[in-house]
Parts: sequence; C-alpha cells; structure tokens
Amino acid sequence: MTQTPIDLRSAPCRIGIVSISDRATSGTYEDLGLPALKDWLTGCLQSPFEIVTRLIPDERTQIEQTLMSLVDQHHCHLVLTTGGTGPSRRDVTPEATLAVATREMPGFGEQMRQISLKFVPTAILSRQVAVIRETPDHAALILNLPGQPKSIKETLEGLRDTTGVSVVPGIFAAIPYCIDLIGGPYIETNPIICQAFRPKSAIKTTSISS
Repeated sequence: MTQTPIDLRSAPCRIGIVSISDRATSGTYEDLGLPALKDWLTGCLQSPFEIVTRLIPDERTQIEQTLMSLVDQHHCHLVLTTGGTGPSRRDVTPEATLAVATREMPGFGEQMRQISLKFVPTAILSRQVAVIRETPDHAALILNLPGQPKSIKETLEGLRDTTGVSVVPGIFAAIPYCIDLIGGPYIETNPIICQAFRPKSAIKTTSISS
C-alpha cells in the first residue's frame, strides 16, 4: 500500500527579521538588511513561511523588547537580526540577544566567523551569537547576522568553488533541523541555494517534495 505523504504546509514557519541600525532608523540612509533577508528567504525556502519585520536603533532595551515580542507574542520560530555586532560602543546586539536567551548555541557564531574569515581578517572582530529562547509553550532560535547584504548571503549559504561544490557550509543548512528539535514546523529548502541537512531518521516525505 502506498503511503500518503504528510502535508505539513498547514504549519508555516514564522520568521522575525530585525535590522538594527541608528542611521537607517533615523532615515540617514536606506536600510538594506531587511530587503536582503526577505529576498534570500524567498529564494531559499520551499515550505510555507511568514515574515515579521522590525527596523530599530542600536538601543539594548529596545532590542531585547523586540526579540521577546517576536518570540513570546508573535510566536516566531526563527528570528534573524542584522547589524550591531561589532566592537563599537553602540554595537549591543549580542548583549541584548544573550539577555533574552534560555540557552546559547555557540556553533553558529563560530561558523559565521569562519565563513567571513575567508574574505577579511577583521571577521574576528564580529561578536555574533545564536541562542534559544523558550517559553512554557514555545521556543525559537535567534541568530545575529552580519550587516551587509553580501555577507548575509555568504553566511547563510556558505561558499562554493567554481564548479558549484560546497567548500564551506553556510549556517542555514543546520537551521531546519534545529527548528525540528525545538518543536517548530518542518522547513524545506531549495537545494540549489542551500541544502538543509537532517539525519536520515528525521527526514519526512511531504507533499511539497513528492
């Protein structure tokens, strides 16, 4: 008897994207982080998703409140921030992220710096972190990304050689399985952009991929 594929499209992944910049918030220049993240997610994700956007200044209290709201009230499964992760006094995104965390996920920050080091030695100045925030009935992964659109893409996708073979994995390859483990919806990706990795036992047959 043929097994009926599981239709998981009724549970879209809700993704919060937050651009943190004093100058973009004040209108000094146009924010590029939110459009870059929207475009990348639209091209990569093949399962249903919803996006909640925020543009806020480099103010620690406001960053903390925004992250808590996206997880606790809007029930985002994934929150991606861009900006505010350097060593300057106004760069407080990592501190705000850690302040709302239940658990840290240090591997993401380590890999982001490894990717950036392929291009610039100043990648070691980045303080990007990743954490889990849990409430009694919900959990979300929160990640700090770089501020530049090119760096955002490289960090999420990873690096490929001239033949298209992956040489440095991007961090998004691990995100769908992480969302599985914390009780979120099943996320499928476009393998041409980013192949999501799961153990064989965690791979599901869905009507999207059938």
